[in-house]
Parts: sequence; C-alpha cells; structure tokens
Amino acid sequence: MASGALPIIAAEGGLSRYLDEIRKFPMLQPQEEYMLAKSWREHGDSAAAHRLVTSHLRLVAKIAMGYRGYGLPIGEVISEGNVGLMQAVKRFEPEKGFRLATYAMWWIKASIQEYILRSWSLVKMGTTANQKKLFFNLRKAKSQISALDEGDLRPDQVKAIATKLGVAEQEVIDMNRRLGGDASLNAPIRADGDGDGEWQDWLADDSASQESILVEQEEAEQRHVALREALGVLNERERRIFEARRLSEDPVTLEDLSAEFGVSRERVRQIEVRAFEKVQKAVREAVARREAGRLALPAARA
Repeated sequence: MASGALPIIAAEGGLSRYLDEIRKFPMLQPQEEYMLAKSWREHGDSAAAHRLVTSHLRLVAKIAMGYRGYGLPIGEVISEGNVGLMQAVKRFEPEKGFRLATYAMWWIKASIQEYILRSWSLVKMGTTANQKKLFFNLRKAKSQISALDEGDLRPDQVKAIATKLGVAEQEVIDMNRRLGGDASLNAPIRADGDGDGEWQDWLADDSASQESILVEQEEAEQRHVALREALGVLNERERRIFEARRLSEDPVTLEDLSAEFGVSRERVRQIEVRAFEKVQKAVREAVARREAGRLALPAARA
C-alpha cells in the first residue's frame, strides 16, 4: 500500500533504537492529515499513505506496550499493530470529520489482539465474549484490587473480579491459572524493575528436545492458520462486528455499531451471532482436518 519500508525492531539496538527512529517522523496537523488522506483515497497516492502510517507509528508502540504481559515478543506485537494501522489508513474516510488516530486505535488493538489470540489458541481459550473480555482485562482487574501475588487468588479476590467483569467465579480462577505462568516468568526480580533481570533468566536450562520444539512450532502455526481461515469466512461487515464485539479489549456497544451500519440493534446482534457461529464452525472444521491428516499419515506409511 505505502511506499518505502517501515522501521523494524532489529536484534541490535532493539526496542530503544526503534523508538528513537519512529520519533523522527513528524506528527501531522489536522489539515495536513486531511489532505494526505484525500490524496490517498482519491488518487492512490502511496507517498501520502506512507506519511499517514509513519506519523502514527508512535501510537502503535504506545498501544503495544499495554500488551507486554502476555509473554510474546514486543517486536512482533508492534509489527502486528502496524498491520492494523495500515488497514486503518486504507479504510480511513477523512470526510467523516474525525482524526485518523481515533479511527486507527480500534484497528491497531484488533490486530494485536488477534495475534495474541492466535498465539494462545482460539480453540483452547474458548470463543465467548466473556472469555475474551476476561483474557484481556484480568491483569488490570487484579492490579486494581492489589492482587499482585502469583498463584491462586483468594476467594474474596475472585468474587470481586468476577463481579467487576460480569463473569463466573470459576472462569476467573481458570483464566488466572492459564495466564499466571507467563506473567510470573516475565516479571522483574526486583520490585522496582531496576536491574537483576527477570525471573526467567534464573531458570535452570531444561531445554525441550528439538523434536518437541518442532511439534510445538507446527501446532502454533496450525492454530494461526485455523484462526486466519476462520475469520476469512466472514464478510467485511460480519468481521467488523465480530471483532468489535468478541475480540476487542473494550467491546463496542450494539448502539454504536447500529449507528455505524445504519441498522437496528437487533440486526447487529443477529449478525454478531451468525458471525460467531461461522467462526466456530470454521475452527472446528480446521481442527478436524488437522486431526484427519495426522491419522492418515500412519496409514499412508503402512
């Protein structure tokens, strides 16, 4: 879409160098942003699109930093956010009167969250809106009630979080156990985060065999493909509503989506349910194909 390559987080210099590099791109004034967006939308001006993207890379980095607690490489999280930003630029309509940053925030978060869900496995995490909400808000809720210790939550803490997020207490317990390992390994050893590294640096080297590593990589890639295929069965409106309602950190209300698409709240709800059923079916079929392929291999060899 855009001309020119975007900065990347290289091994040498890492995140600090990347942040220094993207700060060099100037912020745009409202009128300048409007004219660039018009030039891209009406004339396909790739140079204009590139300026719109690069001027918002700092926004992506800021949002991505909020997802550092999921045990995933920050460089990949930022890269996924940049993909969302480019999608936002591609669809941005400046005539509607709002700034690109306001519009792009949703696309950036959706892209990052989709990457996180791919990595954690949609099938294993479940597919309900409450589970998605709990997945992305549990750490924040724990922080607000000072539940910072690792391990299981106390009953009163479970009840407080379940009430706040509107989910069952058992769901809070299960999700906390799923997320606890990655959070603890990436936590700094010192409370102030200054020096001494992270807890994972002090683990004994009980490395998995190369065969195990390859199996895990294959399964992760298969989960990635399954989710990508599942979302691919949705049309643009279904995907927008599904991601806004099911994958968003702060789910969009039926009222807002009703106004966006010019249909009733009930119609939005129906589209959401239909999209959810399509994704569920696509994921089940992808898993079934994978299992069938595994069973077929021994027979073929025999």
